[in-house]
Amino acid sequence: MQYEVEIDGRRRQVVVTRSGDGFAVAVDGRTRYVDAARIDAHTLSLVVDRVSSNEVSIAADPVSGQLAVHVGATPVAVTLNGRRRWGRKEDGASASGPQRLAAPMPGKVVRVLVKAGDVVTARQPDVVVEAMKMENELRASRDGTVAEVHVREGMSVDAGALLLVIQ
Repeated sequence: MQYEVEIDGRRRQVVVTRSGDGFAVAVDGRTRYVDAARIDAHTLSLVVDRVSSNEVSIAADPVSGQLAVHVGATPVAVTLNGRRRWGRKEDGASASGPQRLAAPMPGKVVRVLVKAGDVVTARQPDVVVEAMKMENELRASRDGTVAEVHVREGMSVDAGALLLVIQ
């Protein structure tokens, strides 16, 4: 799966693929092998290239849309898929069309928090997808009504799979 990530104001291209028991993570073309183990709901232990070990905690900031990431005790400001988010704000036409929530990476649908016909508000959690040992809460970007739900709890999804549509 490919991502655009903004870290401390600098955009980076990140590609994550399964590799054995871990992941091959390429950042701006430089690949590292990463073994990840969950410590608790928001903390991972990452072993990079079988040499360095880091404890990383991740929590979403619902106000800014950024991820509050701490590598050890060092805080790092991170925005996932930043260009897509900014693109929606700059494109006035997309505000009137349907919003399509898609899986950011391959994973398993853990919870579906809405059903067809439900009225949702901007930033309201709609679907939770577990991927790479982390739960990703997908939210509506604006107010609307759920028109279509394409997934159910326990279902496996591919990256980019359409989860639901909001009118």
